[in-house]
Amino acid sequence: MRLTVNSTLREVDAGRHPTLLAALRDQLDLTGSKLVCDRGECGACTVRLDGDLVYACLTLTAACENAQVQTVEGLASGNDLHPLQQAFISHDAAQCGFCTPGQLVTAAALLERLPNPSDGDIRAAMSGNLCRCGTYPKIIAAIRAVADERGAAT
Repeated sequence: MRLTVNSTLREVDAGRHPTLLAALRDQLDLTGSKLVCDRGECGACTVRLDGDLVYACLTLTAACENAQVQTVEGLASGNDLHPLQQAFISHDAAQCGFCTPGQLVTAAALLERLPNPSDGDIRAAMSGNLCRCGTYPKIIAAIRAVADERGAAT
């Protein structure tokens, strides 16, 4: 079956890779999205599917025919990091790194939807992404910095 991943048309075997996460990681070698809980509880596998945030570990590949998928690998532009990726580095928001891909995809979706979110908006949007290292204040600071920088640029 066909789907567009990070703006590139790709073919996957939905029979061999029943979940979108398995297809992304095992067939397309896009290993940014992580398999952590495998139950849709942690958010480490969060991707965008036709613009909506989904847990790739719970999403059936067969349901993604002709869909648009964006993974954490699709955030950067060539060798240039996405502003959120740079902010996570600058604010030391990425500790062990398992949650970071899902956090970044979720944060990017938030800032597209709500360019100037309050800290409460950020906490609410990020609530489906668990961080076992407890870097929540740094994650919020990184997202806030990008939102503030974009607001200052307009």
